[in-house]
Amino acid sequence: MATATATLPAAPRTGRLLPAFALIGWRWISRNPAAAIAPILLPFIFLAFLRLIAPQTLFPLQVVGAMLFTTQNIGSWVLGDSASWRIESALQDLFVASPLGKVRYLVGIALSNFIPAAPALVVLSILLVLVAPPFPIVAWLVLAGAIIVLWLLFSSIGVAISSRLTSQREIWPVGNLFFTLLGMMAPLYYPLSYLPPVWRSAAHFLPTTYAALLVQGAFGFVPASPTTMIEYGLLLVASAVVLASIALSLYRWRER
Repeated sequence: MATATATLPAAPRTGRLLPAFALIGWRWISRNPAAAIAPILLPFIFLAFLRLIAPQTLFPLQVVGAMLFTTQNIGSWVLGDSASWRIESALQDLFVASPLGKVRYLVGIALSNFIPAAPALVVLSILLVLVAPPFPIVAWLVLAGAIIVLWLLFSSIGVAISSRLTSQREIWPVGNLFFTLLGMMAPLYYPLSYLPPVWRSAAHFLPTTYAALLVQGAFGFVPASPTTMIEYGLLLVASAVVLASIALSLYRWRER
């Protein structure tokens, strides 16, 4: 007796990673719009306070700093998701058993957390256009490049830290303390020259400092020659590559 065998169309095996992780990020804010509002409120708290006590001429610089601060904080969200997936739902074990690899997993989870931060970056961009004169397109391109570098760097740091956490209770305090402290140490909301000498020297060890100096120079908030701008860009990329490499080497992909 002959039997019929159903033939199913071959499913695509490539090109599905980023859309899948992007869908995770979109579903997060579509089901809970507060997830997109919270990233907007956090930098606006700083901006509202600084608007009252700082010279108004610094406000456009502070808006740009808020965009960099928001980007850096994506690392805290990556830390939270990665730790929760590993500790609570053991979802990371599924990715470890797949051919995905930890680098592609990092890019995917970083993308899923960039999507909820995107509305905050858009709102801050609109605010910058409203409160400052038109800037050259090169300045916006420099800002976009700095955002991409910080996004990938702090996402890798967040994943690395998450692999060392052992309890759900550690996620919130560790993530907020680490990333907020780094954001306050770097000259994001003020020129580097405003910092005390000791603090200023310590800030030079942070890649966020070079991102801030690069963007502030590109927008003309602080004087910077083309040579100095190139130097800031090289230091930003070099420090990001070194720190991201260290983070990935410390990232515990497989549980012992």
